[in-house]
Amino acid sequence: MNILRKIYYFLLDTVQTFLIAAAIFLVIYVFLFRPFEVKGESMYPNFYNNEYVLTNLISLRFQNLKHGDVIVFKAPLDPEKDYIKRVIGTPGDTVSIKDGKVYLNDNELNESAYLKPDVKTYPGNFLADSDTITVPEDKYFVMGDNRLNSSDSREWGFVKKDEIIGNSMFVYWPINRMRFIKNPY
Repeated sequence: MNILRKIYYFLLDTVQTFLIAAAIFLVIYVFLFRPFEVKGESMYPNFYNNEYVLTNLISLRFQNLKHGDVIVFKAPLDPEKDYIKRVIGTPGDTVSIKDGKVYLNDNELNESAYLKPDVKTYPGNFLADSDTITVPEDKYFVMGDNRLNSSDSREWGFVKKDEIIGNSMFVYWPINRMRFIKNPY
C-alpha cells in the first residue's frame, strides 16, 4: 500500500509539473514571444531560408514601429502565410522610387547598413517609378532586403497594423548564425 501511495504522489507531481510548464509556455507563446521560420530568399543576404527568428509580440502594444524594424505579419494576399520584411515607411511618410533608389519624405533613403551599395530597387504594380505615395494611418510600407526577389509593398500595398504579428528580435537557428536583430537606424 505504501508503494502505491508513493507512485500516486509521483504521478501527481509529474502531471502538475507538466501542466505548469505547459501553462508557462502557452502564456509566453500567445502573449510575449513566438518563433517564426524564414521561408524563401526575400530577405537575403541579411536573413537566410530556413533560419528561425524569435519575434516579440508585446512591444507593438507599447511602442510604434520605426524605420528599419524587421517585422513578421500576415501575408496580404494569403493570410495563412506569414511574411518577414523591413519597415520602410511609417504612417504619414511619403515613399517613392526613382532611378533604382528609394526616397523617404523626399530624401534618398540610406540603406547602406543592410544593403550593398549596388542594389537597385525597382517599382511594382502598387508603387510605379517616380510616383509618390503617402502611408496612411495604422499602415506601413515594407520591403524585403532582396529587392529583386521580394513580394512586398511595391506589389501589393500597405501592411495594416492589425496584421502585424510582431517585431523580430533574435535569430536562434541555425546556431552558427545566431544573432540579435538590430535596427540599422
